[in-house]
Amino acid sequence: MSRPIRLLIAEDERLTRENLARLLALEDDIEIVGTAADGEEAVGLVRQRQPHVLLTDIQMPRRTGVEVIQALKPELPDLGIVVLTIYHDDAHVFAAVKAGAMGYVLKDGPLDDTLAAIRAVARGEALLHPSIAARVLSEFNRIRTAPEPDSRFTELTERELEVLKTLATGKRNKEIADSLFIAEKTVKNHVSAILWKLQVNTRAEAALLAARQGFA
Repeated sequence: MSRPIRLLIAEDERLTRENLARLLALEDDIEIVGTAADGEEAVGLVRQRQPHVLLTDIQMPRRTGVEVIQALKPELPDLGIVVLTIYHDDAHVFAAVKAGAMGYVLKDGPLDDTLAAIRAVARGEALLHPSIAARVLSEFNRIRTAPEPDSRFTELTERELEVLKTLATGKRNKEIADSLFIAEKTVKNHVSAILWKLQVNTRAEAALLAARQGFA
């Protein structure tokens, strides 16, 4: 019998975290080596417990899922990462995959989807939810074409660029404010200015546009 997959779960919602740990632990080929309630704890536990796979939420206190991936992937390149989230907009998908996630499943999807992603990633394969796989591939293809610099970005101030880069990691306004040591109202004003200057309607559009230009 092959060794079980050492799995660590990072999820700030306690009931979701506990239910996942309980259900996944029933699988003969999975061993739960730890659970984390926020991104900072997740980074520490992964370094300490050395799981094969990290199953992580996107939106968590202290560090987002994207920031967790960015912190761990350079030092643990063999770590398999599956993103578990209710979000399926392009900005979150792209940021997570760009950071190094190899699996992406939705919280409201069947448990079998999560199991399939964990097992695939443990084998070194990628498995994205079908509803987002095509968009991710399309986005990477666009980036590989190295588009001409977008003059709209020259309109952004240095602070607006900082806000945009942080926004692209999936952070909320309060988290952006905390990370940049500015007021949440100031962040809202910057976001509004960014959307206007980039001629987009949503944060997701702004994040994707930034990613295509190499700013995120």
